[in-house]
Amino acid sequence: MAIAKAERLMNLALCLLGTRRPLSKRELRDSIEAYVEAFGPGNGAGGNDDSFNRMFERDKDDLRELGLVIETVESLDGEVGYLARRDSNRLPPITLDAEEAAALGLAAKVWQQARLAGAASGALQKLRAAGLPEDVDPYGSHGALEPRIPVHEAAFEPLMLACRDRRPVVFDYRKATAAHPEQRHVEPWALECWRGHWYLAGWDRDRGAERVFRLSRITGKVRSRGGRYTADVPDVVTVRETVASWAGEITDRSARIRLRSDAGYPLRAKATSVRELGDGWDELEVPYGHGLDAWLVEFGPDVVVLEPAELRADVVDRLRAVAKG
Repeated sequence: MAIAKAERLMNLALCLLGTRRPLSKRELRDSIEAYVEAFGPGNGAGGNDDSFNRMFERDKDDLRELGLVIETVESLDGEVGYLARRDSNRLPPITLDAEEAAALGLAAKVWQQARLAGAASGALQKLRAAGLPEDVDPYGSHGALEPRIPVHEAAFEPLMLACRDRRPVVFDYRKATAAHPEQRHVEPWALECWRGHWYLAGWDRDRGAERVFRLSRITGKVRSRGGRYTADVPDVVTVRETVASWAGEITDRSARIRLRSDAGYPLRAKATSVRELGDGWDELEVPYGHGLDAWLVEFGPDVVVLEPAELRADVVDRLRAVAKG
């Protein structure tokens, strides 16, 4: 069965690569022996049309997954045809030095522990065919440390595909200070891992602005939506810098807070100074940037903001909103 499918896919690929004009499903059905044997000619009684259509769509998806660029063209009379242009499916000569090849192998090895393992292996096979040095072992040892990127969030794969295909999505998102999730309509741009957490950068249609979402706060399923993007995608999407800015890591200001002596270790790691106050409290000076109020709220009664006054007011407002539910 595997050999028969491989032969069928090869014949379909040769037909699509060998034609100078788009071929319809009927023409492909009549040209490939495996289709004729299984379903008869395209101008037959039509009883097997549904079965053929399902197999053809699966075969077409399999070829695209293998890297074949298949174009769908609609003629003036409305008939849909398919072809694979040679110039779109021809890789230029690839020359990689030892360091570049090792970097690609290391990147592939990173994804062996994630759901991109199959895609990473397939990419390496294509690079082998295009000139990746045979003496480079992409899965060989590169040091004492085992590189891994953990991907536990169910939203990762659908968002990764949506970023690739430029498809708008809808999902329920719970902010750190919110009691209930809210529905968000987003045009996804890019995913990036930062400090052990995955983030999505994109255009929030409801707010009309760029936003960054932490994947662990996405609840339920990510649902795709039709239509095109309404906002331009930046040439460079700086997810990490945006998250760092929102987390207060990029700032030239400071805030002064009181913190219980046995709590708030992440805050202590960020503090520029710590002073013991006694009675189970310490005084910390921490970088103050956008989003610090939301982070401080997570520590509840273990934190008291001393200054600046606007930060104290923002934290109090957030706590009251959480209390109201």
